[in-house]
Amino acid sequence: MTSTARTTRTTVSVLAAVSATLLIALAAFFGLQYQAAAGGDGRPTGAQELGDPDYGVCRGTSARCYHDWGNFSPAADGYRVLLYTRTAGPRHANLGPTLGAGLNPTLADTNVVQNALVKMGTKNGFTVDWTEDVTQLSSPARLFRYNAVVFYSTSRDTLDDAAQTSLRQYIRGGGGFVGIHNAFGTEYNWPWYEGLLGRANFYDHGPNQRGTVIVQDRHDSSTSDLPTRWDFTDEWYNLVPAPSKVRVLASVDASTLAEGVTGNQGHPGHGRHHPVAWCQYYDGGRAWLTTLGHDAKAFSTDGSFPGAEQFQNLILGGIESAMGRAPFCRAS
Repeated sequence: MTSTARTTRTTVSVLAAVSATLLIALAAFFGLQYQAAAGGDGRPTGAQELGDPDYGVCRGTSARCYHDWGNFSPAADGYRVLLYTRTAGPRHANLGPTLGAGLNPTLADTNVVQNALVKMGTKNGFTVDWTEDVTQLSSPARLFRYNAVVFYSTSRDTLDDAAQTSLRQYIRGGGGFVGIHNAFGTEYNWPWYEGLLGRANFYDHGPNQRGTVIVQDRHDSSTSDLPTRWDFTDEWYNLVPAPSKVRVLASVDASTLAEGVTGNQGHPGHGRHHPVAWCQYYDGGRAWLTTLGHDAKAFSTDGSFPGAEQFQNLILGGIESAMGRAPFCRAS
């Protein structure tokens, strides 16, 4: 190869790399999703354009999207959360056995998530009710008794028509929503719910493995007390679509995932930008989201599971901000 040819090839490679960087930067600036994992030659190998669906609502990080219509009186009523864990598909082991009908049915010791969040509320001064009975979400009046509704590893079509309508009216009336782990594997065919998740849906995940969480925004009330980096073990969800117009609070350093990022259905991962927690205002309400929370040991308190304390503090902060007890989704 001549010197001129080598120079030309080098120049082309440099220009290609610069072009890819500019595309990613422009996508980030305009709120688009250039989600691509880099191959061995530096070229994108994953989904390069995931679209920009319009959910017909005000959404993003501006509080102008929030509806403060006086539906909540925490000074008089205190703070209250509804935990919903109904599964209409795969059920995570940390949810334990299916719960009985009604509100606050008997919990077994193996209902790890439910027991942990009830204790979290008791310790931090808010009440947690729990249910897997969809009729408990049947009307906005029922939901307006709660400052936030938490979906933890729900799955598939877990809401009927009445509950869908109720949840939408609750959010439009200024309600708070917290979606944890397989809340992203829920209501796939309901576009409004996809928007509530931040324009994100679960696609697949790689091996359950240890990785390092990076806190991207330590000004948020849900992350302000966390270290900049902390180790944690999870399934590290790959998403299609992936979040946009949100404030990314934390991501995973993909280079720390020793068993790789490729999912069990072929998703190549999210490259250098793999979010695991974010927040947004949506259709009048607040939504705080995290894909973390697969393992029951994430609720351990004896130090045996690295990152358990940080994870618990993360979701506590998310719940408190979503229900309006702490500043929500603020950059400073």
